[in-house]
Amino acid sequence: MRGASLLLAAALLLPGPLPGPGLRAQEPGVSPALPPPGSHQGELLIASPEMRDPRFREAVILLVRHNADGALGLILNRPLEEVPLAGLMQGLGVEGPGTEEGVLLHYGGPVRPGAGFVLHTAEEGFAPKEPLAPGYGVSPFAEVLRAMAGGKRPRRAVFILGYAGWGPGQLEAEMRRGGWETAPADEDLLFDADHRTKWERAMERRTRTL
Repeated sequence: MRGASLLLAAALLLPGPLPGPGLRAQEPGVSPALPPPGSHQGELLIASPEMRDPRFREAVILLVRHNADGALGLILNRPLEEVPLAGLMQGLGVEGPGTEEGVLLHYGGPVRPGAGFVLHTAEEGFAPKEPLAPGYGVSPFAEVLRAMAGGKRPRRAVFILGYAGWGPGQLEAEMRRGGWETAPADEDLLFDADHRTKWERAMERRTRTL
């Protein structure tokens, strides 16, 4: 897919960290800091059947951040194409063993398509930079690839290009108009590869319309 290849090229040129304040690693098994009251950080944001924006139709989004400054989320059910892991490492200047292993890239949203993220499980000695639950979180592409090159491999990982972003109060307004619903996140739903049914399964878990 040409579009996915262009996004990958952008990611290799712009492998920056997660947008926002500096990130701190957190050890596996330690709960992340509590989000502010009313936040849905760490939850699933699910496009309602009334969603009119084609970019988000039937989207299942993991909210990485949600506070007074706005929100940042990663779409989980938009696979792009599989690329060689060795090519990713080489493009980001990471030295690693030669491998024929492939990595499936996912479209994370329309903002900054050159920003690469990895949603991954927390392992001993390899903690996510942005922890969302005791067992998983998000880190920049390059940091995960360097860890993998050094033999520290997460059990489960989703490689994502771009993100969805909202300014202060914007997401809340869309929620009030009925465009989104929320549901608790869990590792199995986040990481499984059955993208065709992920939206339906997330909708079955929804807790409320906001």
